[in-house]
Amino acid sequence: MKLRWMLSAATLLLLTQAQAADPKAVEAMMQKNGCFACHSVEQKIIGPSYRDVAKRYAGQSDAPAKLVAKVKNGGGGVWGNMGMPPHPTLKDDDIHAMIDWVLSHKP
Repeated sequence: MKLRWMLSAATLLLLTQAQAADPKAVEAMMQKNGCFACHSVEQKIIGPSYRDVAKRYAGQSDAPAKLVAKVKNGGGGVWGNMGMPPHPTLKDDDIHAMIDWVLSHKP
């Protein structure tokens, strides 16, 4: 019985990770959380385009960690005077999925 529960928990974890990695699901999560009010894939709105972010951070192994912290804590000065507000209520796993999606938009 314990082995069956462990397998079920592992299966659930894998399914959750697979769903978070689904680009359409991540994009919907970003839409729900208001990311597209300030960003778009192709054009600067208030914040930089996701393509520009991916281009700037391409090849930087520490980019995901930097960007997760930026989303979680907010910040400014990198892309101009307008800072990004903090998003402390977003789950770290969700932010990681969002950042992976953003960084996938390299030109």
